[in-house]
Amino acid sequence: MSMADIFSIAGSGMSAQTVRLNTVSSNIANADSVTSSVGQTYRAREPVFRAVQQAVMTGNGSGSLENLGPEAASVQVAGIIESKAPLQMKYEPSNPYADKNGYVSYPNVNVVEEMANMISASRSFQTNVDVMNTAKTLMQKTLTLGQ
Repeated sequence: MSMADIFSIAGSGMSAQTVRLNTVSSNIANADSVTSSVGQTYRAREPVFRAVQQAVMTGNGSGSLENLGPEAASVQVAGIIESKAPLQMKYEPSNPYADKNGYVSYPNVNVVEEMANMISASRSFQTNVDVMNTAKTLMQKTLTLGQ
């Protein structure tokens, strides 16, 4: 694995964390949205990441990252899933979206949990930026060795 591959690997991590931040922002934006139908109520979403390097580590690959290239050691977004948590039912008989029993279904978004996810994604993104900056510094120092 060359030093240049580090940028590709860190970049894939940054892309994955960007998807995570976008998902968190969507969840927070829809935390208080209501609809007249339980089936149409927004449900919290969460990205699922997949480590591509796992194929090498479990013996499905050649045993070495050298032969596989930079895309072999990266993170990919395998998909975005909806939460299976129950919707929040609140008794608001005066709400125009209330059902016949006076309950309104709110999304199953936990804003506190989403804020923790946002902080975690932001820090992971920053860590990947730090990795790129360190690799850049190492490459610059290597170029000055012959001076």
